[in-house]
Amino acid sequence: MTQLAAEFEALGVDLIVTEQALDTTTPSGRLLFAVLAGISEFELDMVRERTRSGLQAAKRRGKRLGRPRVYVATAKARTLLDRGMSLTAVARELGVARGTLSKSLVARKPLRQDPANLARSLGPENP
Repeated sequence: MTQLAAEFEALGVDLIVTEQALDTTTPSGRLLFAVLAGISEFELDMVRERTRSGLQAAKRRGKRLGRPRVYVATAKARTLLDRGMSLTAVARELGVARGTLSKSLVARKPLRQDPANLARSLGPENP
């Protein structure tokens, strides 16, 4: 909010809000605007602090944060890939995203395919 006030002042813009008796053309209006900006920044910092504190407390309680993990049947995926199915088709068959399947396969161990077939499986799909 303070940056906004500085930008308004640099541009020669005065702020007048009649419903809230805020008029930056007067000294008292500028003071009120500065006080409100300070309170706004304080509240934003408090929200950040409470959020950070809540996340730390949840971690201490053993809560796992983030997206839930997805189980990928890598053995079945490898079998389907070995039979010649594309990575996209295998992902669709297993009900997971193509990227999730790919990461899961790479994280476990190399695919049991020749390099040409692997590149075809990991490359863009040709309709």
